[in-house]
Amino acid sequence: MAKPKKNLQTLERKVIPKNTPIFREGDPGNNAYVVQKGCVEIWKTEGGDKIILGVIGRGGVFGEMALVDSEPRMASATTLEPTICLVISDRIFSEKLDEADPFVVALLRIFCRNIRAMQTTAED
Repeated sequence: MAKPKKNLQTLERKVIPKNTPIFREGDPGNNAYVVQKGCVEIWKTEGGDKIILGVIGRGGVFGEMALVDSEPRMASATTLEPTICLVISDRIFSEKLDEADPFVVALLRIFCRNIRAMQTTAED
């Protein structure tokens, strides 16, 4: 007998104008994003200078670490051109994590902790 299909949740689609901040370093992280069209610059401020960490284009994901470990944002994100993103809420992400293998979830959290530790070391 076939298993009943779960209700598929619809992800919010957000249209964001050029040069619009999506989130700022230190903000709480309640969403991750998938770029459908456009591009987003990931950056942080060190000693008053803007340091560009990368540019996320079509198909790229950003903002995911804050969902995995519930820590504040490590960097800021701003659109470089008109951009369309799918928004993955913390609720949807938590539901998916609850369904995942506990070993994989633990690895994700360890990866995030290690990345944050490396960032802190690099800043010092």
